[in-house]
Amino acid sequence: MKYEQKFVLKNGQEVLIRNGVAADGAAVFDTFNRTHEETDYLLSYPDENSYDPEQEAQFLEEKTNSSNEIELVAVIDGKVAGTAGIEAMGKKYKMKHRAELGISILKEYWGLGLGRILTSACIQCARKAGYSQLELNVVADNTRALSLYKSLGFTEFGRNPRGFNSRMSGYQELLYMRLEL
Repeated sequence: MKYEQKFVLKNGQEVLIRNGVAADGAAVFDTFNRTHEETDYLLSYPDENSYDPEQEAQFLEEKTNSSNEIELVAVIDGKVAGTAGIEAMGKKYKMKHRAELGISILKEYWGLGLGRILTSACIQCARKAGYSQLELNVVADNTRALSLYKSLGFTEFGRNPRGFNSRMSGYQELLYMRLEL
């Protein structure tokens, strides 16, 4: 699936949202590790990253060549400021209508509208891919993300009070959210 579009952030900077490609492997690897270091709301810690830059490059190339999955990069002044993507929840008939959204943004770009831009781009791509439901998990204490997702039409469909076990704060409640497309 292909995607490329320019936007202007709240601070006036231009951001290019496009497919991550193999040449972005090292930059995406670095951004992944930084974003997972800067917040306790993401799925893993940098030391748990199972990819190296070459594997990241291969992953990006696979998503670019996919008809129903995508990994987007947000490029600001030549730097990967964040990533977002959609992945199929399953290939079997009973699951193929569902996709999962994941997003991470470097802290220096928080509050500029980049999360809304990336999430909206993923929603657009999920519709284009033919999904009828987009899902995500979010830590209940992540009020900024919750506000964003609700404003884009996501609704809560469940909670797991011990969804994450944080090294810093102990158990974190996860909210399961979905958007009908």
